[in-house]
Amino acid sequence: MLQNLETLSREARSWPFEQARNLLAHVLKKRLSDAERDAAKLLIDAGKTDEALAAFEALNKPVILETGYGPSGLPHMGTFGEVARTTMVRNAFRALTGDHWATRLIAFSDDMDGLRKVPEGIPNPEMLREDLHLPLTKVRDPFGTHDSFGAHNNARLRAFLDSFGFEYEFMSSTETYRSGRFDAALLTMLERFDKVMGIMLPTLGEERRATYSPFLPISPITGHVLQVPTLERNVEKGTIVFDDPAGGRTEVPVTGGHVKLQWKPDWAMRWTALDVDYEMSGKDLIESVRESSKLCRAIGGVPPEGFNYELFLDIEGRKISKSKGNGLTMEDWLRYGTPESLSWYMFQSPKSAKSLHFNVIPRATDDYLSFIEQYKTQEPAKRMDNAVWHIHSGQPPESASPVSFALLLNLVGVANASTKDQLWAYFAKYLPDATPESEPVLDRLMGYALNYYEDFVKPSKTYRLPDDKEKAALLDLAERLKALPADTTDGEIIQGEVYAVGKAHGFEPLRAWFQALYEVLLGASQGPRFGSFAAIYGLPQTISLLEAGANGELAA
Repeated sequence: MLQNLETLSREARSWPFEQARNLLAHVLKKRLSDAERDAAKLLIDAGKTDEALAAFEALNKPVILETGYGPSGLPHMGTFGEVARTTMVRNAFRALTGDHWATRLIAFSDDMDGLRKVPEGIPNPEMLREDLHLPLTKVRDPFGTHDSFGAHNNARLRAFLDSFGFEYEFMSSTETYRSGRFDAALLTMLERFDKVMGIMLPTLGEERRATYSPFLPISPITGHVLQVPTLERNVEKGTIVFDDPAGGRTEVPVTGGHVKLQWKPDWAMRWTALDVDYEMSGKDLIESVRESSKLCRAIGGVPPEGFNYELFLDIEGRKISKSKGNGLTMEDWLRYGTPESLSWYMFQSPKSAKSLHFNVIPRATDDYLSFIEQYKTQEPAKRMDNAVWHIHSGQPPESASPVSFALLLNLVGVANASTKDQLWAYFAKYLPDATPESEPVLDRLMGYALNYYEDFVKPSKTYRLPDDKEKAALLDLAERLKALPADTTDGEIIQGEVYAVGKAHGFEPLRAWFQALYEVLLGASQGPRFGSFAAIYGLPQTISLLEAGANGELAA
Protein backbone atom coordinates (compact mmCIF):
# COMPACT_ATOMS: atom_id res chain seq x y z
CA MET A 1 0.00 0.00 0.00
CA LEU A 2 2.79 2.40 0.95
CA GLN A 3 4.72 1.60 -2.20
CA ASN A 4 1.54 2.18 -4.22
CA LEU A 5 1.15 5.59 -2.56
CA GLU A 6 4.71 6.48 -3.55
CA THR A 7 4.02 5.37 -7.13
CA LEU A 8 0.86 7.50 -7.31
CA SER A 9 2.79 10.44 -5.83
CA ARG A 10 5.34 10.28 -8.62
CA GLU A 11 2.51 10.45 -11.17
CA ALA A 12 0.56 13.26 -9.46
CA ARG A 13 0.58 16.57 -11.33
CA SER A 14 -0.80 19.05 -8.78
CA TRP A 15 1.63 21.81 -7.86
CA PRO A 16 2.46 20.51 -4.33
CA PHE A 17 3.71 17.26 -5.86
CA GLU A 18 5.71 19.14 -8.47
CA GLN A 19 7.31 21.10 -5.64
CA ALA A 20 7.87 17.91 -3.62
CA ARG A 21 9.76 16.35 -6.53
CA ASN A 22 11.88 19.49 -6.84
CA LEU A 23 12.59 19.35 -3.11
CA LEU A 24 13.61 15.70 -3.33
CA ALA A 25 16.05 16.50 -6.16
CA HIS A 26 17.43 19.41 -4.12
CA VAL A 27 17.99 17.24 -1.04
CA LEU A 28 19.74 14.53 -3.05
CA LYS A 29 22.00 17.08 -4.74
CA LYS A 30 22.76 18.86 -1.48
CA ARG A 31 23.61 15.84 0.62
CA LEU A 32 25.13 13.26 -1.69
CA SER A 33 28.06 12.99 -4.06
CA ASP A 34 27.24 12.61 -7.75
CA ALA A 35 27.71 8.83 -7.63
CA GLU A 36 25.67 8.44 -4.44
CA ARG A 37 22.94 10.67 -5.85
CA ASP A 38 22.64 8.64 -9.04
CA ALA A 39 22.50 5.40 -7.07
CA ALA A 40 19.88 6.78 -4.67
CA LYS A 41 17.74 8.07 -7.52
CA LEU A 42 17.73 4.67 -9.19
CA LEU A 43 16.59 3.01 -5.98
CA ILE A 44 13.88 5.61 -5.30
CA ASP A 45 12.60 5.50 -8.89
CA ALA A 46 12.27 1.75 -8.48
CA GLY A 47 10.19 2.24 -5.35
CA LYS A 48 12.99 0.98 -3.09
CA THR A 49 13.09 3.91 -0.69
CA ASP A 50 14.02 1.72 2.29
CA GLU A 51 17.09 0.45 0.49
CA ALA A 52 18.08 3.99 -0.44
CA LEU A 53 17.88 5.08 3.20
CA ALA A 54 19.85 2.06 4.36
CA ALA A 55 22.54 2.72 1.78
CA PHE A 56 22.85 6.46 2.35
CA GLU A 57 22.74 7.50 5.97
CA ALA A 58 22.90 11.18 5.02
CA LEU A 59 19.28 11.00 3.85
CA ASN A 60 18.09 10.42 7.41
CA LYS A 61 18.81 14.03 8.32
CA PRO A 62 15.53 15.97 8.66
CA VAL A 63 14.39 18.00 5.69
CA ILE A 64 13.79 21.58 6.85
CA LEU A 65 11.00 23.73 5.40
CA GLU A 66 10.63 27.32 6.53
CA THR A 67 8.09 30.12 6.35
CA GLY A 68 8.74 33.70 7.42
CA TYR A 69 6.59 36.27 9.17
CA GLY A 70 7.27 39.95 9.80
CA PRO A 71 5.27 40.90 12.91
CA SER A 72 5.35 44.67 12.31
CA GLY A 73 1.63 44.39 11.50
CA LEU A 74 -1.14 42.02 12.40
CA PRO A 75 -1.04 38.58 10.73
CA HIS A 76 -2.91 38.46 7.45
CA MET A 77 -3.91 35.94 4.82
CA GLY A 78 -0.58 36.01 3.03
CA THR A 79 1.09 34.82 6.21
CA PHE A 80 -1.36 32.00 6.64
CA GLY A 81 -1.23 31.14 2.95
CA GLU A 82 2.51 30.61 3.08
CA VAL A 83 2.23 28.17 5.99
CA ALA A 84 -0.74 26.36 4.41
CA ARG A 85 0.95 25.99 1.04
CA THR A 86 4.26 24.93 2.54
CA THR A 87 2.40 22.32 4.60
CA MET A 88 0.86 21.02 1.38
CA VAL A 89 4.33 20.63 -0.12
CA ARG A 90 5.49 18.90 3.05
CA ASN A 91 2.61 16.42 2.93
CA ALA A 92 3.26 15.73 -0.75
CA PHE A 93 6.95 15.15 0.04
CA ARG A 94 5.99 12.69 2.77
CA ALA A 95 3.76 10.78 0.35
CA LEU A 96 6.43 10.85 -2.35
CA THR A 97 9.09 9.41 -0.05
CA GLY A 98 6.85 7.15 2.00
CA ASP A 99 7.38 9.41 5.02
CA HIS A 100 10.82 7.85 5.46
CA TRP A 101 12.51 11.23 5.77
CA ALA A 102 11.83 13.25 8.87
CA THR A 103 10.61 16.75 8.03
CA ARG A 104 10.38 19.93 10.09
CA LEU A 105 8.41 23.07 9.31
CA ILE A 106 9.75 26.22 10.97
CA ALA A 107 7.48 29.26 11.22
CA PHE A 108 10.06 32.01 11.73
CA SER A 109 9.11 35.42 13.10
CA ASP A 110 11.46 38.32 12.34
CA ASP A 111 10.50 39.96 15.62
CA MET A 112 13.91 41.50 16.36
CA ASP A 113 13.53 43.95 13.50
CA GLY A 114 13.11 47.60 14.47
CA LEU A 115 9.67 49.22 14.22
CA ARG A 116 10.10 51.67 11.32
CA LYS A 117 6.59 53.12 11.15
CA VAL A 118 3.29 52.90 12.99
CA PRO A 119 0.86 50.53 11.22
CA GLU A 120 -2.55 51.92 10.32
CA GLY A 121 -5.59 50.88 12.30
CA ILE A 122 -3.67 50.04 15.49
CA PRO A 123 -4.85 51.37 18.91
CA ASN A 124 -2.63 53.73 20.91
CA PRO A 125 -0.57 54.95 17.93
CA GLU A 126 1.12 57.62 20.05
CA MET A 127 2.63 54.93 22.26
CA LEU A 128 3.99 53.16 19.19
CA ARG A 129 5.46 56.40 17.88
CA GLU A 130 7.39 56.74 21.13
CA ASP A 131 8.78 53.22 20.60
CA LEU A 132 9.88 53.64 16.99
CA HIS A 133 13.23 51.97 16.13
CA LEU A 134 13.06 49.57 19.07
CA PRO A 135 13.03 45.84 18.27
CA LEU A 136 9.44 44.62 17.92
CA THR A 137 9.86 42.51 21.04
CA LYS A 138 10.71 45.71 22.95
CA VAL A 139 7.88 47.82 21.53
CA ARG A 140 5.03 48.07 24.03
CA ASP A 141 1.87 46.20 23.10
CA PRO A 142 -0.80 48.75 22.04
CA PHE A 143 -3.47 46.13 22.73
CA GLY A 144 -2.31 45.71 26.33
CA THR A 145 -2.40 41.92 26.27
CA HIS A 146 1.26 40.91 25.93
CA ASP A 147 4.75 41.97 26.95
CA SER A 148 5.41 43.51 23.53
CA PHE A 149 3.90 44.31 20.16
CA GLY A 150 5.95 41.51 18.63
CA ALA A 151 4.73 39.02 21.24
CA HIS A 152 1.13 40.09 20.60
CA ASN A 153 1.38 39.55 16.86
CA ASN A 154 3.28 36.29 17.31
CA ALA A 155 0.53 35.03 19.59
CA ARG A 156 -2.13 35.98 17.03
CA LEU A 157 -0.29 34.04 14.35
CA ARG A 158 0.31 30.97 16.49
CA ALA A 159 -3.27 30.83 17.74
CA PHE A 160 -4.56 30.82 14.20
CA LEU A 161 -2.06 28.24 12.95
CA ASP A 162 -2.86 26.07 15.97
CA SER A 163 -6.57 26.30 15.23
CA PHE A 164 -5.89 24.71 11.86
CA GLY A 165 -3.87 21.91 13.41
CA PHE A 166 -0.68 22.79 11.53
CA GLU A 167 2.37 20.83 12.60
CA TYR A 168 5.12 23.44 12.92
CA GLU A 169 7.87 24.79 15.16
CA PHE A 170 7.62 28.47 16.02
CA MET A 171 10.94 30.26 16.08
CA SER A 172 11.58 33.83 17.25
CA SER A 173 14.36 35.93 15.75
CA THR A 174 14.92 37.58 19.13
CA GLU A 175 15.34 34.26 20.89
CA THR A 176 17.57 32.69 18.25
CA TYR A 177 19.90 35.68 18.07
CA ARG A 178 20.16 35.94 21.85
CA SER A 179 20.57 32.20 22.44
CA GLY A 180 23.70 32.01 20.34
CA ARG A 181 22.16 29.71 17.74
CA PHE A 182 23.18 32.12 14.97
CA ASP A 183 26.60 32.96 16.41
CA ALA A 184 28.66 30.75 14.10
CA ALA A 185 26.93 32.05 10.98
CA LEU A 186 27.23 35.65 12.22
CA LEU A 187 30.96 35.25 12.75
CA THR A 188 31.29 33.85 9.23
CA MET A 189 29.33 36.83 7.95
CA LEU A 190 31.80 39.09 9.77
CA GLU A 191 34.78 37.20 8.36
CA ARG A 192 33.40 37.45 4.80
CA PHE A 193 32.21 41.01 5.20
CA ASP A 194 33.83 42.16 1.95
CA LYS A 195 32.15 39.40 -0.07
CA VAL A 196 28.81 40.32 1.44
CA MET A 197 29.29 43.99 0.66
CA GLY A 198 30.36 43.10 -2.88
CA ILE A 199 27.02 41.38 -3.42
CA MET A 200 24.85 44.00 -1.71
CA LEU A 201 26.33 47.34 -2.79
CA PRO A 202 25.54 46.99 -6.53
CA THR A 203 21.87 46.52 -5.63
CA LEU A 204 21.67 49.83 -3.71
CA GLY A 205 21.37 53.46 -4.68
CA GLU A 206 24.35 55.78 -4.35
CA GLU A 207 23.21 57.39 -1.09
CA ARG A 208 22.37 54.03 0.50
CA ARG A 209 25.73 52.55 -0.54
CA ALA A 210 27.56 55.23 1.37
CA THR A 211 26.14 54.14 4.74
CA TYR A 212 25.20 50.48 4.20
CA SER A 213 26.31 47.69 6.50
CA PRO A 214 24.85 44.18 6.76
CA PHE A 215 25.05 44.56 10.56
CA LEU A 216 22.43 46.60 12.43
CA PRO A 217 23.82 47.15 15.93
CA ILE A 218 21.50 47.46 18.90
CA SER A 219 22.36 50.64 20.79
CA PRO A 220 23.48 49.79 24.35
CA ILE A 221 22.02 53.15 25.41
CA THR A 222 18.66 53.55 23.64
CA GLY A 223 18.01 49.95 22.61
CA HIS A 224 17.28 51.16 19.08
CA VAL A 225 18.10 49.05 16.03
CA LEU A 226 20.56 51.36 14.27
CA GLN A 227 21.12 51.68 10.53
CA VAL A 228 24.66 53.03 10.68
CA PRO A 229 27.91 52.26 8.82
CA THR A 230 30.38 49.75 10.24
CA LEU A 231 33.51 51.81 10.95
CA GLU A 232 35.75 48.92 12.00
CA ARG A 233 35.47 45.15 12.29
CA ASN A 234 37.61 42.83 14.33
CA VAL A 235 37.30 39.25 13.11
CA GLU A 236 39.42 37.80 15.92
CA LYS A 237 37.34 39.48 18.62
CA GLY A 238 34.09 39.03 16.69
CA THR A 239 33.15 42.70 17.05
CA ILE A 240 32.21 45.77 15.00
CA VAL A 241 32.68 49.45 15.75
CA PHE A 242 30.05 52.05 14.85
CA ASP A 243 29.00 55.58 15.75
CA ASP A 244 26.04 55.46 18.15
CA PRO A 245 24.02 58.72 17.90
CA ALA A 246 23.37 58.47 21.64
CA GLY A 247 26.88 57.58 22.81
CA GLY A 248 29.52 58.09 20.12
CA ARG A 249 32.01 55.47 19.00
CA THR A 250 30.91 52.07 20.29
CA GLU A 251 32.14 48.48 19.94
CA VAL A 252 29.82 45.46 20.28
CA PRO A 253 30.11 41.76 19.47
CA VAL A 254 28.13 40.52 16.48
CA THR A 255 27.02 37.51 18.54
CA GLY A 256 24.57 37.05 21.40
CA GLY A 257 21.86 39.40 20.13
CA HIS A 258 23.96 42.58 20.09
CA VAL A 259 23.32 43.07 16.38
CA LYS A 260 20.57 42.28 13.92
CA LEU A 261 21.32 41.67 10.26
CA GLN A 262 19.72 43.59 7.43
CA TRP A 263 16.89 41.46 6.11
CA LYS A 264 18.53 40.03 2.95
CA PRO A 265 21.75 39.04 4.77
CA ASP A 266 19.52 37.86 7.63
CA TRP A 267 17.55 35.62 5.27
CA ALA A 268 20.75 34.15 3.87
CA MET A 269 22.26 33.68 7.34
CA ARG A 270 19.09 31.95 8.55
CA TRP A 271 19.07 29.55 5.59
CA THR A 272 22.65 28.66 6.44
CA ALA A 273 22.38 28.43 10.23
CA LEU A 274 19.13 26.42 10.16
CA ASP A 275 20.11 24.39 7.07
CA VAL A 276 16.82 25.25 5.36
CA ASP A 277 15.90 23.05 2.38
CA TYR A 278 12.70 24.74 1.21
CA GLU A 279 11.11 28.19 1.42
CA MET A 280 8.58 29.79 -0.89
CA SER A 281 8.00 33.52 -1.19
CA GLY A 282 5.88 36.10 -2.98
CA LYS A 283 6.50 37.21 -6.54
CA ASP A 284 7.61 40.61 -5.28
CA LEU A 285 10.65 38.97 -3.66
CA ILE A 286 12.12 37.27 -6.74
CA GLU A 287 15.08 39.66 -6.83
CA SER A 288 15.55 39.39 -3.08
CA VAL A 289 15.65 35.59 -3.29
CA ARG A 290 18.33 35.86 -5.96
CA GLU A 291 20.47 38.21 -3.88
CA SER A 292 19.97 36.27 -0.65
CA SER A 293 20.95 33.07 -2.46
CA LYS A 294 24.25 34.68 -3.49
CA LEU A 295 24.82 35.77 0.11
CA CYS A 296 24.00 32.28 1.36
CA ARG A 297 26.66 30.76 -0.91
CA ALA A 298 29.14 33.45 0.10
CA ILE A 299 28.97 32.33 3.74
CA GLY A 300 29.16 28.64 2.90
CA GLY A 301 25.47 27.73 2.76
CA VAL A 302 23.23 26.15 0.12
CA PRO A 303 20.15 28.20 -0.84
CA PRO A 304 16.87 26.32 -0.38
CA GLU A 305 14.51 25.07 -3.04
CA GLY A 306 11.28 27.04 -3.44
CA PHE A 307 8.99 28.91 -5.79
CA ASN A 308 7.42 32.34 -6.06
CA TYR A 309 3.66 32.67 -5.64
CA GLU A 310 1.52 35.54 -6.84
CA LEU A 311 0.28 38.12 -4.36
CA PHE A 312 -3.25 38.61 -3.14
CA LEU A 313 -5.07 41.75 -4.24
CA ASP A 314 -7.83 43.69 -2.56
CA ILE A 315 -11.17 44.37 -4.25
CA GLU A 316 -9.66 47.35 -6.10
CA GLY A 317 -6.75 45.30 -7.44
CA ARG A 318 -4.13 46.71 -5.06
CA LYS A 319 -1.51 44.63 -3.30
CA ILE A 320 -2.59 43.67 0.21
CA SER A 321 -0.45 45.28 2.90
CA LYS A 322 -0.20 44.46 6.61
CA SER A 323 0.46 48.09 7.46
CA LYS A 324 -2.45 49.43 5.39
CA GLY A 325 -4.83 46.73 6.58
CA ASN A 326 -6.58 46.62 3.20
CA GLY A 327 -7.11 42.87 3.12
CA LEU A 328 -9.03 40.26 5.03
CA THR A 329 -7.77 39.29 8.44
CA MET A 330 -7.83 35.66 9.41
CA GLU A 331 -10.60 36.41 11.90
CA ASP A 332 -12.66 38.01 9.12
CA TRP A 333 -12.64 34.88 6.98
CA LEU A 334 -13.52 32.64 9.91
CA ARG A 335 -16.55 34.77 10.74
CA TYR A 336 -18.02 34.04 7.32
CA GLY A 337 -16.43 30.84 6.03
CA THR A 338 -14.99 27.52 7.11
CA PRO A 339 -11.26 26.97 7.71
CA GLU A 340 -11.35 24.34 4.96
CA SER A 341 -12.70 26.88 2.45
CA LEU A 342 -9.75 29.14 3.22
CA SER A 343 -7.30 26.28 2.66
CA TRP A 344 -9.09 25.49 -0.61
CA TYR A 345 -8.62 29.10 -1.70
CA MET A 346 -4.92 28.94 -0.89
CA PHE A 347 -4.48 25.73 -2.88
CA GLN A 348 -5.92 27.07 -6.11
CA SER A 349 -3.46 28.46 -8.70
CA PRO A 350 -0.79 29.91 -6.38
CA LYS A 351 0.99 31.47 -9.35
CA SER A 352 -2.07 33.49 -10.38
CA ALA A 353 -3.01 36.78 -8.71
CA LYS A 354 -6.38 36.55 -6.95
CA SER A 355 -8.69 38.97 -5.20
CA LEU A 356 -8.87 38.37 -1.47
CA HIS A 357 -12.07 40.02 -0.35
CA PHE A 358 -15.30 39.10 1.41
CA ASN A 359 -17.03 38.33 -1.88
CA VAL A 360 -14.81 35.29 -2.58
CA ILE A 361 -15.84 33.41 0.59
CA PRO A 362 -19.21 31.92 -0.50
CA ARG A 363 -17.78 30.59 -3.78
CA ALA A 364 -14.71 29.17 -2.03
CA THR A 365 -16.95 27.43 0.49
CA ASP A 366 -19.14 25.78 -2.15
CA ASP A 367 -16.17 24.87 -4.33
CA TYR A 368 -14.59 23.09 -1.38
CA LEU A 369 -17.84 21.16 -0.78
CA SER A 370 -18.03 20.16 -4.45
CA PHE A 371 -14.45 18.87 -4.40
CA ILE A 372 -15.34 16.65 -1.42
CA GLU A 373 -18.13 15.14 -3.52
CA GLN A 374 -15.82 14.68 -6.51
CA TYR A 375 -13.25 12.89 -4.37
CA LYS A 376 -15.68 10.09 -3.55
CA THR A 377 -15.84 8.83 -7.15
CA GLN A 378 -12.33 9.64 -8.37
CA GLU A 379 -9.66 7.08 -9.18
CA PRO A 380 -6.72 6.96 -6.71
CA ALA A 381 -4.39 8.78 -9.11
CA LYS A 382 -6.90 11.62 -9.57
CA ARG A 383 -7.59 11.86 -5.84
CA MET A 384 -4.01 12.91 -5.10
CA ASP A 385 -4.45 15.93 -7.38
CA ASN A 386 -7.75 16.90 -5.74
CA ALA A 387 -7.43 19.95 -3.50
CA VAL A 388 -9.12 18.19 -0.58
CA TRP A 389 -6.36 15.54 -0.49
CA HIS A 390 -3.90 18.33 0.22
CA ILE A 391 -6.20 20.26 2.56
CA HIS A 392 -6.75 17.19 4.75
CA SER A 393 -3.24 15.67 4.51
CA GLY A 394 -4.43 12.77 2.41
CA GLN A 395 -7.48 11.94 4.53
CA PRO A 396 -10.45 14.08 3.46
CA PRO A 397 -13.81 13.50 5.17
CA GLU A 398 -16.24 11.07 3.59
CA SER A 399 -18.95 13.72 3.44
CA ALA A 400 -19.34 17.44 3.96
CA SER A 401 -22.71 19.19 3.78
CA PRO A 402 -25.97 17.96 2.21
CA VAL A 403 -26.70 21.48 0.91
CA SER A 404 -24.65 24.33 -0.51
CA PHE A 405 -23.63 27.53 1.24
CA ALA A 406 -25.37 29.55 -1.50
CA LEU A 407 -28.65 27.77 -0.74
CA LEU A 408 -28.30 28.52 2.97
CA LEU A 409 -27.66 32.21 2.25
CA ASN A 410 -30.87 32.42 0.25
CA LEU A 411 -32.82 30.44 2.82
CA VAL A 412 -31.67 32.87 5.53
CA GLY A 413 -32.90 35.80 3.45
CA VAL A 414 -36.24 34.43 2.33
CA ALA A 415 -37.06 32.96 5.75
CA ASN A 416 -35.86 36.13 7.49
CA ALA A 417 -33.97 33.82 9.87
CA SER A 418 -31.70 35.10 12.59
CA THR A 419 -30.85 31.86 14.44
CA LYS A 420 -29.70 28.35 13.63
CA ASP A 421 -32.81 26.94 15.28
CA GLN A 422 -34.98 28.71 12.73
CA LEU A 423 -32.93 27.22 9.89
CA TRP A 424 -32.97 23.73 11.36
CA ALA A 425 -36.76 23.94 11.51
CA TYR A 426 -36.85 24.12 7.71
CA PHE A 427 -34.80 20.94 7.47
CA ALA A 428 -37.20 18.95 9.67
CA LYS A 429 -39.00 17.48 6.63
CA TYR A 430 -36.21 17.66 4.06
CA LEU A 431 -33.66 15.88 6.30
CA PRO A 432 -35.78 14.38 9.10
CA ASP A 433 -32.90 12.49 10.70
CA ALA A 434 -30.41 15.37 10.58
CA THR A 435 -29.31 17.11 13.76
CA PRO A 436 -26.48 19.50 14.59
CA GLU A 437 -24.63 16.50 15.98
CA SER A 438 -25.11 14.26 12.93
CA GLU A 439 -24.47 17.08 10.42
CA PRO A 440 -21.82 19.26 12.13
CA VAL A 441 -20.62 20.84 8.87
CA LEU A 442 -24.13 21.94 7.97
CA ASP A 443 -24.58 23.35 11.46
CA ARG A 444 -21.35 25.36 11.13
CA LEU A 445 -22.35 26.58 7.67
CA MET A 446 -25.61 27.89 9.11
CA GLY A 447 -23.70 30.12 11.50
CA TYR A 448 -21.47 31.45 8.72
CA ALA A 449 -24.50 32.02 6.47
CA LEU A 450 -26.31 34.02 9.15
CA ASN A 451 -23.26 36.25 9.64
CA TYR A 452 -22.54 36.69 5.94
CA TYR A 453 -26.13 37.43 5.03
CA GLU A 454 -26.53 40.05 7.74
CA ASP A 455 -23.28 41.88 6.93
CA PHE A 456 -23.08 41.63 3.13
CA VAL A 457 -26.11 40.14 1.38
CA LYS A 458 -28.97 41.94 3.14
CA PRO A 459 -27.60 45.48 2.56
CA SER A 460 -27.09 44.80 -1.16
CA LYS A 461 -30.33 42.97 -2.00
CA THR A 462 -32.32 44.55 -4.83
CA TYR A 463 -35.63 43.02 -5.85
CA ARG A 464 -37.19 43.93 -9.19
CA LEU A 465 -40.64 43.71 -10.73
CA PRO A 466 -41.23 40.90 -13.23
CA ASP A 467 -42.18 41.73 -16.80
CA ASP A 468 -45.40 40.27 -18.22
CA LYS A 469 -43.73 37.11 -19.53
CA GLU A 470 -41.96 36.48 -16.23
CA LYS A 471 -45.13 37.18 -14.20
CA ALA A 472 -47.07 34.61 -16.20
CA ALA A 473 -44.29 32.04 -15.72
CA LEU A 474 -44.10 32.66 -11.96
CA LEU A 475 -47.85 32.18 -11.55
CA ASP A 476 -47.74 29.08 -13.77
CA LEU A 477 -45.01 27.57 -11.59
CA ALA A 478 -47.04 28.35 -8.47
CA GLU A 479 -50.03 26.48 -9.91
CA ARG A 480 -47.90 23.48 -10.89
CA LEU A 481 -46.42 23.28 -7.41
CA LYS A 482 -49.92 23.40 -5.93
CA ALA A 483 -50.66 20.22 -7.88
CA LEU A 484 -47.84 18.40 -6.06
CA PRO A 485 -48.32 16.86 -2.61
CA ALA A 486 -47.78 19.60 -0.03
CA ASP A 487 -45.16 17.54 1.78
CA THR A 488 -42.99 17.01 -1.32
CA THR A 489 -39.28 17.14 -0.38
CA ASP A 490 -37.79 15.73 -3.59
CA GLY A 491 -35.83 18.61 -5.07
CA GLU A 492 -35.53 16.87 -8.44
CA ILE A 493 -39.31 16.67 -8.88
CA ILE A 494 -39.62 20.38 -8.11
CA GLN A 495 -36.67 21.21 -10.37
CA GLY A 496 -38.38 19.33 -13.19
CA GLU A 497 -41.41 21.60 -12.88
CA VAL A 498 -39.16 24.67 -12.91
CA TYR A 499 -37.54 23.50 -16.16
CA ALA A 500 -40.91 22.69 -17.70
CA VAL A 501 -42.25 26.18 -16.98
CA GLY A 502 -39.16 27.86 -18.42
CA LYS A 503 -39.47 25.89 -21.65
CA ALA A 504 -43.23 26.33 -21.86
CA HIS A 505 -42.90 30.12 -21.66
CA GLY A 506 -40.15 30.30 -24.26
CA PHE A 507 -37.19 31.47 -22.19
CA GLU A 508 -34.13 31.30 -24.43
CA PRO A 509 -31.58 30.65 -23.14
CA LEU A 510 -33.16 28.83 -20.20
CA ARG A 511 -30.78 30.49 -17.74
CA ALA A 512 -32.73 33.73 -18.33
CA TRP A 513 -35.65 32.07 -16.55
CA PHE A 514 -33.52 31.14 -13.59
CA GLN A 515 -32.04 34.62 -13.48
CA ALA A 516 -35.56 36.04 -13.36
CA LEU A 517 -36.40 33.71 -10.43
CA TYR A 518 -33.37 34.90 -8.51
CA GLU A 519 -33.80 38.60 -9.22
CA VAL A 520 -37.55 38.72 -8.56
CA LEU A 521 -37.73 36.28 -5.62
CA LEU A 522 -34.30 36.49 -3.97
CA GLY A 523 -33.07 39.97 -4.87
CA ALA A 524 -29.86 38.65 -6.45
CA SER A 525 -28.62 37.86 -9.97
CA GLN A 526 -27.75 34.26 -9.12
CA GLY A 527 -28.72 31.69 -6.55
CA PRO A 528 -28.91 28.02 -5.58
CA ARG A 529 -30.54 25.13 -7.43
CA PHE A 530 -34.14 26.24 -7.14
CA GLY A 531 -35.65 22.78 -6.68
CA SER A 532 -33.44 22.04 -3.67
CA PHE A 533 -34.18 25.48 -2.22
CA ALA A 534 -37.94 24.98 -2.56
CA ALA A 535 -37.77 21.48 -1.07
CA ILE A 536 -36.12 22.84 2.08
CA TYR A 537 -38.12 26.06 2.28
CA GLY A 538 -41.35 24.07 1.84
CA LEU A 539 -43.87 23.97 -1.01
CA PRO A 540 -46.54 26.14 0.66
CA GLN A 541 -43.96 28.81 1.50
CA THR A 542 -42.44 28.64 -2.01
CA ILE A 543 -45.86 29.01 -3.61
CA SER A 544 -46.56 32.09 -1.49
CA LEU A 545 -43.14 33.47 -2.47
CA LEU A 546 -43.86 32.95 -6.17
CA GLU A 547 -47.21 34.71 -5.93
CA ALA A 548 -45.74 37.61 -3.94
CA GLY A 549 -42.97 38.04 -6.51
CA ALA A 550 -45.38 37.87 -9.44
CA ASN A 551 -47.60 40.54 -7.86
CA GLY A 552 -44.68 42.89 -7.17
CA GLU A 553 -44.96 42.63 -3.40
CA LEU A 554 -41.26 41.73 -2.89
CA ALA A 555 -40.02 44.64 -4.99
CA ALA A 556 -42.29 46.96 -3.05
